[in-house]
Amino acid sequence: MPKRNAVIYYGKKVLVFLLSIFVLSVMVFYIARLAPGDPLVSYYGDRVEKMTPAEHQWAEEKLGLTAPIHVQYLRWLESAAQGDFGISYKYKQDVVQVMAGRLTNTLILGGIGFILIFILALLLGMLCAWKEDGLVDRLICKIGTITSCIPEFWFALVLILICSVELRLLPSSGAYTIGHQGDIGDRLAHLILPMTVVVMGHLWYYAYMIRNKILEEVRADYVLLAKSKGLSKGQILFRHCLQGVLPAYLSIMAIAVPHVLMGTFIVETVFSYPGIGLLSYESARYKDYNLLMLLCLFSGVIVILCNLIAQTVNEHIDPRIKATVQTEKSEVQNHE
Repeated sequence: MPKRNAVIYYGKKVLVFLLSIFVLSVMVFYIARLAPGDPLVSYYGDRVEKMTPAEHQWAEEKLGLTAPIHVQYLRWLESAAQGDFGISYKYKQDVVQVMAGRLTNTLILGGIGFILIFILALLLGMLCAWKEDGLVDRLICKIGTITSCIPEFWFALVLILICSVELRLLPSSGAYTIGHQGDIGDRLAHLILPMTVVVMGHLWYYAYMIRNKILEEVRADYVLLAKSKGLSKGQILFRHCLQGVLPAYLSIMAIAVPHVLMGTFIVETVFSYPGIGLLSYESARYKDYNLLMLLCLFSGVIVILCNLIAQTVNEHIDPRIKATVQTEKSEVQNHE
């Protein structure tokens, strides 16, 4: 791609990204403030019920809630552009500090879950493609179809009921036991149930996609040539077909980030896991405007960025595959 065309191409991507974030910020700002509820309850608690109308008016003016919504948004946008996202009404701290305190937990749960999903999805996809239409393939496909249809929140409640309530084997909530924050074993015990739900909720969907991509490669013309050269099924699958699906695999991973992130948020809420998913729920529930804005923008940036990356990869998949296939054909022809 010529340098000028590359600048235009990626410039458009950046423009779309910035415009999407702007539209998202406007929508979240207006919807949050037009929704029913009193944000003063988050800031002052039960004292709001004892306030006189004059005190209530003063409290709203103190938080800048009496101005028209568009004026409030412009003030927020000006401060946000300077890196100041305001304070949390509930926690009385800078919202960046509040989010940073929960972000690590979400990265641990979502990050490890994401890695496990795609390692296991690749292995399952390869196994099913290798044993196509065999007993193992049919069994995995049926089990995977059933598990993928189970709602995450319901599966989480069932695991809590069985493993925590009935058997008392694993903790049902939190990221660690109080006073054991540095205990790795205790943290791992708290991760098992939510991690299981995160992985099982997405595993088969992506494993099935990878299986189909590999089977498309298996049916390509160069595979017939490889078979005629005497290569075994395993050699063809792992040395040639796997290389052919790597671009699509990377694209699927980019697309999967928002899906896994949203699934992680749901799991955090059910298990009361102190991450940004649970924090998002609390900020929406208690009308913590500034915290809600930051969390929505953070999630939006990840989702939009990953979608743009996936789109960019998809736009370059065809030439990559063509080049890969040509290389593989040359390797087969030069094979003994």
